[in-house]
Amino acid sequence: MQKKQPNSQFEFVALMASLMSVVALAIDALLPALDIIGLDIGTTNIVDNQLLVTMIFLGLGIGPLIFGPLSDSLGRKPVVYMGFALFIIASFICVTSNSLEVMVLGRILQGVGLSAPRTISIAIIRDMFRGDYMARIMSFVTVVFILVPVVAPTLGKFVLDYYNWESIFYVQIVISLLVSFWFWKRQPETLSIENKKKFSVQVFVDGFKELIRHRRTIGFTIISGFVTGSFMVYLSSSQQIFEIQYNLKEEFPFIFAGLALSIGTAIFLNGTLVVKYGMEKLITTSLLAFFIVSLVYIVLFYNTSNPSISVLLLFFAIQFFSIGFLFGNLRAMAMDPVGHIAGIASAITGFISILIAVPISIFIGRFISGTALPLFIGFSVCAGLSLVLLAFLKIRSQKSSLAEKVQ
Repeated sequence: MQKKQPNSQFEFVALMASLMSVVALAIDALLPALDIIGLDIGTTNIVDNQLLVTMIFLGLGIGPLIFGPLSDSLGRKPVVYMGFALFIIASFICVTSNSLEVMVLGRILQGVGLSAPRTISIAIIRDMFRGDYMARIMSFVTVVFILVPVVAPTLGKFVLDYYNWESIFYVQIVISLLVSFWFWKRQPETLSIENKKKFSVQVFVDGFKELIRHRRTIGFTIISGFVTGSFMVYLSSSQQIFEIQYNLKEEFPFIFAGLALSIGTAIFLNGTLVVKYGMEKLITTSLLAFFIVSLVYIVLFYNTSNPSISVLLLFFAIQFFSIGFLFGNLRAMAMDPVGHIAGIASAITGFISILIAVPISIFIGRFISGTALPLFIGFSVCAGLSLVLLAFLKIRSQKSSLAEKVQ
């Protein structure tokens, strides 16, 4: 089911992907500069540099609690502008920071600001589509969005080589302004008048109470948190693994890009396969693959040094191919029953997911010093817990269907 939209589907997908892409740019373009920024702001432990990645996700989790309800009251478009404005202010805080604490504050605020276009893009998609077609559109949006991690580290390294790390933030500001202008010029408001809700704490409380009654929404949100958390460990530690453990500083942007393409390929295929097989079947198959591959790596390389780079990349590629079928489908499954409160629902589900993901990422990341093994242990634990929860959701769904038939 879908609603008519004035712009072409191609432009709509590209615009929604662009709203999300500033998030990826803010995270991934900074990866090649983490060690240099760490030196400039005086970090003494290399693991602390991971906070410059993980803490922006904390802001991405907090922000929707504000911007989600606001978007259900004021409309989708004004909230996007507010978010980009906060992002620009936070970027200047990062540029002028001279300590880890101030930089982390700036990164959190960047995340809060970027949570607006990120959250609202999902709400806009939900305003216009639902079911497997919503998953299909989200897959196409994400496959365009995934091109940013392919080029962002290379862009960051180019800026770093010819200018300085502060210039990476200036580039992000310029891009956010361009995307804001495109959004203002071409995207109509999608929140219908009948679905507008007066902004108040009570509206948020009522939305939360309604949301938690949907077990499948909460269940798939928690699974999304586990998957996101395990992937965040890779994002925050990838520079440490490839540049320090494998001494591949020059090759790092290209390695990161290749692995991002692995995710992108899966997301692209998902756009076609989800209509044929359905979201739940793809989620189940992908989680099983994610879990099994992690266990194989642990068995092969437990208590040993890192394998050759080609072997590690093979395991990463398979893992991320599996993850590519999870991101969009998990969010779509969580959002499908709650479209009438899409803004608040997107905010709460995003917050719960990040609230689970950030501690997982910080905890596992502390163990990644000499080898990549802790990362795969984290993969296996998160995937295993997700499979248990998925089995529980399926059993509850089957019991409910049986009870309806008896009645």
